[in-house]
Amino acid sequence: MEKIVIRGGTPLKGKLQISGAKNAALTLIPAALLTEEPLTLRNLPRLADVDMFGHLVNQLGTSTEIEGKRPEVFGRVMTLKAGRVTSTTAAADIVRKMRASILVLGPLLGRCGEAKVPLPGGCEIGARPVDLHLKAMEALGAEIEVSAGYVHARAPKGLQGGRIDFPIVSVGATENALMAAVLANGDTEIVNAAREPEIVDLAQCLIGMGAKIEGHGTGTIRVRGVPRLHGDTYRVMSDRIEAGSYACAAAITGGDVELIGADARDFEAVAEKLEAAGVSLEQTDEGLRVRCTGGIRPVNITTHPYPDFPTDMQAQMMAMLSLASGVSVLTETIFENRYMHVGELERMGADIQVSGRTATVRGVKRLKGAAVMATDLRASMSLIIAGLAAEGTTEVLRVHHLDRGYERLEEKLSAVGADIQRASGD
Repeated sequence: MEKIVIRGGTPLKGKLQISGAKNAALTLIPAALLTEEPLTLRNLPRLADVDMFGHLVNQLGTSTEIEGKRPEVFGRVMTLKAGRVTSTTAAADIVRKMRASILVLGPLLGRCGEAKVPLPGGCEIGARPVDLHLKAMEALGAEIEVSAGYVHARAPKGLQGGRIDFPIVSVGATENALMAAVLANGDTEIVNAAREPEIVDLAQCLIGMGAKIEGHGTGTIRVRGVPRLHGDTYRVMSDRIEAGSYACAAAITGGDVELIGADARDFEAVAEKLEAAGVSLEQTDEGLRVRCTGGIRPVNITTHPYPDFPTDMQAQMMAMLSLASGVSVLTETIFENRYMHVGELERMGADIQVSGRTATVRGVKRLKGAAVMATDLRASMSLIIAGLAAEGTTEVLRVHHLDRGYERLEEKLSAVGADIQRASGD
């Protein structure tokens, strides 16, 4: 078992490249199933989840060709061609490892009129029901049967345009609904749609492929179905969660880092809280400069769907605020089990109390290195951030979580002065 070893206490300084967005990439890959022509995606991050999703669409009949395999190059170019969908049944061994794989449901239904997808698995951060995905497909005329751990959806006469009214905001369900609707007969209205930049990224890619979409980035998306889509070349947006994570790393170490490719407009709620905590953010020609030389101030944070503060940044901000000069209160409203990193941060000397969905963080003067265990992707990054500022050596175990969402983390952090390396576990 591999581990990340960090000797903390060094301010991060220099330039750090932000990769293509994991959450956008995992939505754009299944979009290739919507056309028989090639879809070329540029700026794909080198991540385990991206590779796994590539294998999933391979098993459905999609060919993939990858450029940029050289290890010294950030990002890759992947051309996907689903000339003929050879199977409408998604591989159980992949789907049950990665929740995003439910996103093949909409494209398969839209193009083939049938899809059989296992109920997905993924990180243990609370319930993420697929009910909203299924209700969206039903609103477009699909017949849904759930049995023996599989979702079997059929639309033998093709999907029909309709009104999809989500009771709560769901990014994944919005993405699935959008991909299903572009090939449906007639017009579709998606109400209470997610507004994340990744939704906009998907819509822009689909429009480039010939889809008729309006309102993306707002709470109501309108789609006019078309008979077919064509191929295109599209660049994946930069990863706003990675940028926010490295901003926290720069801040907690009292550093000065330019995040190449980052744009504060992609994560305004996070930028607002960072600045309230005493972190300086300055947009540059190449990206975003992050500085923190006067110490970290406490802030209160409540997670909500975009454009409010994202749940995917809660753990990283908590790590940073563990060294703030006062008390911060964090409230998690999205997932009910996303404080598993608290116990590990406490091993390093953090003072955190959890009551239900609220965590009270009392800033301490210093953190101390310890052996800690990663529990999910963002929790893993919170431990890395804490380790960068801690006295002594921190060992982060179960780093396979990090490999799902942070491209070449040790290399990027080393380039800005961190003493960090990957080693074999005990």
